[in-house]
Amino acid sequence: MDATPQVIVTAVTLIPRRLPFPFACPLQASPERTGQDRPRVPRYTKQNPLERAGVRVDSRIRPTHGQSEPMSTTVAVLMDPIQSIHPEKDTTLALLLEAQRRGHALRYLLQGDLAIRDGVAWARLAPLEVRDDTTGWFTLGEAHWQPLADGIDIVLERKDPPFDAQFLYDTLVLDLAARAGVRVVNHPQALRDFNEKLAAQWFPQCCAPALVARERGELRRFAQQQGRIVLKPLDGMGGHGVFLSAGDDPNLNSILETLAGRDERFVMAQRYIPEIVKGDKRILVVNGEAVPYALARIPQGTDFRGNLAVGGRGVGQPLSERDRWIAAQVGPELARRGIVLAGLDVIGDYLTEVNVTSPTCARELDAQFGLNIAGSVFDAIEATGAA
Repeated sequence: MDATPQVIVTAVTLIPRRLPFPFACPLQASPERTGQDRPRVPRYTKQNPLERAGVRVDSRIRPTHGQSEPMSTTVAVLMDPIQSIHPEKDTTLALLLEAQRRGHALRYLLQGDLAIRDGVAWARLAPLEVRDDTTGWFTLGEAHWQPLADGIDIVLERKDPPFDAQFLYDTLVLDLAARAGVRVVNHPQALRDFNEKLAAQWFPQCCAPALVARERGELRRFAQQQGRIVLKPLDGMGGHGVFLSAGDDPNLNSILETLAGRDERFVMAQRYIPEIVKGDKRILVVNGEAVPYALARIPQGTDFRGNLAVGGRGVGQPLSERDRWIAAQVGPELARRGIVLAGLDVIGDYLTEVNVTSPTCARELDAQFGLNIAGSVFDAIEATGAA
């Protein structure tokens, strides 16, 4: 906290009642701000932003001249509704449990709980406690609106795909929070840059032959060249909307119409990799380094998809030499872009996807190999000065 002896700095203590939505507050004319001081919202300010909005607060003077009391870390999580998760295999819950074990305070928000007021990122945050209990894994307190930079140190962005317009807008709001000093994991710019299907194409040396196109004729030609292919939309997850087809498949035209429309939407076509019968391997990468074990998600019955969300069976296994090579190709770029936790999907010897929004499988690997992957994630965050 930067302060001079002439400035008294106050902390914000919210009254225990629901704060009004920030846009509903009466607006007051604010003095013109320069380009230098506009982006950053200090954690403690001489003028409380809630007071400016007409909300009564308690302002308590904190010690100055280097006598500040130690401050605990507060971690907020943006996720899907917590009551709907499967706690025994939810990686977000594993991260929250680890944060709580470290003494960090937790806050919870959904997509509808983000807002911007006068260039400042706000959120409606509920106090959260979590438990490793499949019958009652969370307790929520009453939610209040506040600027994210006023008391939030870390935001875990763990909203599941699809990466639609609303997801994009979330990253833009969180960009404002990041500019104000909040650590957002994974970084909002990286979430925009790394489409989970397209990002693998940044590393063509790791991939099987693939084509991304809108034109159905080009996709048909690719199928005729490659034989059996897998077709998927660019904004899906969990194996949804993924098709196995071939150049002589009588259903190919119908599949392409479903995915591409009338040449309106991008579709990814990848050569079918027969090793899928041995599993679609999820390799977790923490701060650029691969966890030494993968979860092979093995298709069941007649379904060619191994995703756990469609019934695949997860079997842990050590990384192969090729797996380690692929992770070494991709990991440094992930770390450079602020992607602390990612999930690489590898079938046989080929990278197929790079998952950065809410990669999973940590709990399964923890259980099978006695790991603490969430602990490694928070070690990485703390090592870079975020907590």
